Amino acid sequence: MNGLDWSVLVLTLLAIVLYGLYKSRASRNLEGYFLSNRSMPWWLVLLSIMGTQASAITFLSGPGQAFADGMRFVQYYFGLPLAMIVICITFVPIFNRLKVFTAYEYLEQRFDEKTRLLTSFLFLLQRGLSTGISIYAPTIILCALFGWDVFWTNILMGGLLIIYTVAGGARAVAYTQKLQLFIIFAGMALVGWWVVHLMPEGVSIGEALHVGGKLGRLNIITSGTTHGGFNWNDRYNIWSGVIGGFFLALSYFGTDQSQVGRYLTAQNNTESRLGLLINGLVKIPMQFGILLIGVLIFTFYQFRGTPLSFNSALVEDVAGSTYKDSLAGLQARAEALNAGRAHTAVRFAHWAERPGSDSLAFYTARLKTQQNQSDSLRAQFKAWTPKVSSRDANDTNYVFLSFVKEYLPAGLRGLLIAVIFLAAWGSIAAALNALAASSVVDFHQRLRKGAGSDDYRLSQAYTFAWGVFSIVVAQFAHRLGQSLIETVNILGSLFYGVILGIFLVAFYLKRVGGNAIFIAALLVEVFVVLLFFNEQIPLLRFLPDISFLWLNAIGAIGVVLVALIAQMFAARKHIAVDV
Repeated sequence: MNGLDWSVLVLTLLAIVLYGLYKSRASRNLEGYFLSNRSMPWWLVLLSIMGTQASAITFLSGPGQAFADGMRFVQYYFGLPLAMIVICITFVPIFNRLKVFTAYEYLEQRFDEKTRLLTSFLFLLQRGLSTGISIYAPTIILCALFGWDVFWTNILMGGLLIIYTVAGGARAVAYTQKLQLFIIFAGMALVGWWVVHLMPEGVSIGEALHVGGKLGRLNIITSGTTHGGFNWNDRYNIWSGVIGGFFLALSYFGTDQSQVGRYLTAQNNTESRLGLLINGLVKIPMQFGILLIGVLIFTFYQFRGTPLSFNSALVEDVAGSTYKDSLAGLQARAEALNAGRAHTAVRFAHWAERPGSDSLAFYTARLKTQQNQSDSLRAQFKAWTPKVSSRDANDTNYVFLSFVKEYLPAGLRGLLIAVIFLAAWGSIAAALNALAASSVVDFHQRLRKGAGSDDYRLSQAYTFAWGVFSIVVAQFAHRLGQSLIETVNILGSLFYGVILGIFLVAFYLKRVGGNAIFIAALLVEVFVVLLFFNEQIPLLRFLPDISFLWLNAIGAIGVVLVALIAQMFAARKHIAVDV
């Protein structure tokens, strides 16, 4: 980072903060602080929805996900458009007609107090944990750039976000997300252009993608089937994306207060629906573009050479350990291999337009062999790291950041760092606002029986408290050992299905009462958690090992079925007592 980078970074972030404070002149009451007086047009609702979903994790970890596993992650979003249609038909009219502050208020009217409190608690738990992970994402940047301590950097990042969110409320969140998304999209487009620009002379973008595709990184559509049949543990395929992704999106956008609160700020049903529907159309191309950048970066490193780890601090830890000599030997082998891979990749790109040639077949086989050798060397390095360092051995989250640091020019480098910060601020600010809204409206007011004159200040206090909680969670995020973008989606899937099931029963099964749905939600939530952790619990290893996306469908359908059964038994017991 040089002077120009710092200037771009500081000025961009400062402009966003000042603009947010300028636009945050809402009424000093709950409706103004949480819902911006329900005054937002559809296009601002759209940008706020997108800005809330597109966190720093999306832009920091998304390209790394494509680098490691290809583009099949995009299938995760295939159920989104259908979910938007269902939400617009059922969820939006009910929430707007009842003028609720949170989605969970409706559940007390439909069922009872305990169901509302349980559902709100599940939301608070998963969203609070996810927000802590989101705070950790920009922390990675500062620690990688300046070698800062993770503990104090989390406190710094979280502290800035707390100040920003407590002061502004929903209006500041919505208006700053508008500018943030513009800067984010412009910055990511520039990165895509620059990585193509850095390809060897004579290698076009089509040839570069051909290299990535031949090495399995353009796997956009996958069936999930193997020789043994359908693999239920395959995380991303067309079926888990359409079915599991549909249930996840339906729960996230329909029942998660961080998103419900975005479209409750709209002027009316039409504005809410337009924002949601257009989001369903643009989200898939947006994620496709982010993953495509990851594939281009993967191809770029075929020509430049892939390091043993993109986490330079981890390499330094190993270099200072008893594995110092072994690391030197491994690096020498990697350098020799990278030189050969660069030659192979150039020759493959040269012959790519002649599919029937023997030369293309030769370089294809060689390209795949050398990629396997590179993966083997990286795996060997990764095996050493837990023995000498407490840092995360999975470097997926560092791929994009490493490319930005090493290869982007001055100015653009500062802009991309700002992009990741802005994405973090937008999503975390919305999450803290939603956590505070649910805490005040669903718990504090409900248990105190009514609103008070100090609720505006109380809302700010809850925002601050959830910010502190998220910072505490962020202190443990570096121990997760996997892609952050996967982590937050796994965490959501443990709760979203059950929450969605409660709302589905509320909307469509009018005969089911509060006791039946409460019992069903508790039982199914326990089952979903046990199903996910079955490999860690010896007595539960008989349960099938399935991908996390399916947990959303299992949770939702399970709650519906168990609630129906519980209500049936309750009805029979009631009849027996009457007789």
